[in-house]
Amino acid sequence: MRRVAFFDIDGTLMTGGPAKNAFCGAMIDTFGTVGNVEEVSFGGKTDPQIARELLLGIGYKINLIEERFPSLWHSYTERLADELTQCPMQVLPGVHDLLNVLKRVDDIGVGLLTGNIARGAELKLDSAGLREHFTLGSYGSDHEERDHLSRIALQRARDMWNPSLRPEHTVVIGDTPRDVLCGLAVGARTLAVATGSFTRSQLAESGANQVVIDLTETDKIVSYLAA
Repeated sequence: MRRVAFFDIDGTLMTGGPAKNAFCGAMIDTFGTVGNVEEVSFGGKTDPQIARELLLGIGYKINLIEERFPSLWHSYTERLADELTQCPMQVLPGVHDLLNVLKRVDDIGVGLLTGNIARGAELKLDSAGLREHFTLGSYGSDHEERDHLSRIALQRARDMWNPSLRPEHTVVIGDTPRDVLCGLAVGARTLAVATGSFTRSQLAESGANQVVIDLTETDKIVSYLAA
């Protein structure tokens, strides 16, 4: 592989689904509260970061949060698996075509770079019928700070495909400024897609190298990934 494209999941590859509902239910199961959920932005953050911010915001102690995190993620993924059967994820425009084309391009690898914990990502991809396209990734369960995930993803791509891969050989694709900053943190190129809650101008202002409305311009996007 000469190049690698790392995709975010929510708002980039797919939308909808019951993840927030499952997460809030798991928070109540584990901590008895969801905290001030309306005051904490979820966009571009890792699952553990979101949970920690919610709990610290209402006075939970760090040691208690750490102690109960395994139970939280178990409850969350159990709920998510169950609720996805009734409310599956919806694939965003252009995603199927783009991934199918990339599957036939020998020198561009495809990976994930997502704030979802690994099991949550797996369940969402299965729900949307996209799991077959991704053989590696970095996840919120690997590190709570998103900027570290780009370094983890790059190292995994080196280990699997090409030890000489450099940051400039990779493109981070996401729908939030945090996705863009995560890519820039490791020296990757970035492609921002305005299919989430941020506008094209907001994404451009965050420093994205390229901004598109959605992923429907397959040829243009593949050319950028291969450059």
